[in-house]
Amino acid sequence: MSGVLSREFAGYAGQSSMIRRMFEAGIKLKLEHGADKVCDFSLGNPDLPPPAEVAEGMRAIAREADQPFAFGYMPNAGFPWALELLAGELTREQGVRVEPSDVMLAGGAAGAMNSFLRAVLEPGDEVLGVLPYFVDYGFYAANFGGIFKAVPAKADFSLDVPAIEAAITKKTRVMLINSPNNPTGQIYSEAELTSLAAVLRRKSAENGRPVFLALDEPYRFLAFEGTAVPSVLPLYEYSVAVSSFSKSLSLPGERLGYLVAANSMPDKNVFMGGVIMASRVLGFVNAPVVGQKLLKYAIGKQADLSVYAKRRTVMAAALADAGYEFTSPKGAFYFFPKAPGGDDAAFVELLADELILAVPGRGFGLPGYFRLAFCVGEEVIRRAAPGFKRALLAVKQH
Repeated sequence: MSGVLSREFAGYAGQSSMIRRMFEAGIKLKLEHGADKVCDFSLGNPDLPPPAEVAEGMRAIAREADQPFAFGYMPNAGFPWALELLAGELTREQGVRVEPSDVMLAGGAAGAMNSFLRAVLEPGDEVLGVLPYFVDYGFYAANFGGIFKAVPAKADFSLDVPAIEAAITKKTRVMLINSPNNPTGQIYSEAELTSLAAVLRRKSAENGRPVFLALDEPYRFLAFEGTAVPSVLPLYEYSVAVSSFSKSLSLPGERLGYLVAANSMPDKNVFMGGVIMASRVLGFVNAPVVGQKLLKYAIGKQADLSVYAKRRTVMAAALADAGYEFTSPKGAFYFFPKAPGGDDAAFVELLADELILAVPGRGFGLPGYFRLAFCVGEEVIRRAAPGFKRALLAVKQH
């Protein structure tokens, strides 16, 4: 007899993130063989140090620690001065006017996304995503009685807008996309997003209520070869962008994220008030104080993109030399090759035998592929190259 979990969460145990499972398997392999022998591409955990301005800010914040209310509460959306700073930076980044009232700071991008969904979903509402997708999106929707459905992307992982249109029903409330994409590295073009916005505008009118477009973009700064990352905010009035400083400032553990709404959104102030209240009643209360204070020093800065660009080149060369089939990522720090033999779980086991850790594509809703995170040193990628070859050869021999 157990009963310590709800039926819903007891069922979640078998669906837990394969990313985390592989990461934890890697810990065991490193204990058995030594950390320097294991090539761990499982978790998107930035290994680059934060920009120097972060350390400068930490020292300054420490000097303020003996002052009253140095780490006290503030308005749920964030310090007014922090919202002002962020709105200015987003105006530059997004290419559209952003006011402080358009922005809410949150406990990571996940906190912002959950607050948004809590504010707009009715039980039974549908959240559409694009296959493959970050697995926690389904959990986020279910948190508030929503139903997550994924629409397949095209072969090159670009948006299949006609398929999305066909999938929209009267119950569809949110179209959730992620660009630059985890796990594929795809970046959706302005033409794709404009076409999608037209569909959502038409469907919103037919349904008699808005279908929101939510863009999850924590990898926005990680775009290669000059690829543009278009903003959804000027393209569609019921759009929101959700992001964080986890990747750009290498601060994933600080959990500092934000939501920004299109300034053109009808009833925008009502919407933002609801999202801010959702953040409070969900227990986030406010974004971390230390993270907000760091914005004074580090906003507009980012980790060194050139390091990631070089790693992307090295990883592409290793995979191509071994004979893998893959689409080169335009952004983020992931490759999503086809799994030789078609069985992604079995192939990931073969890689593990070579002390290479990857994540099966089924962990992102798309079997037949596997994900590699290249936020590791070049020496790790080079060390893995012979193992990639041996694993592929083992499949061919069978």
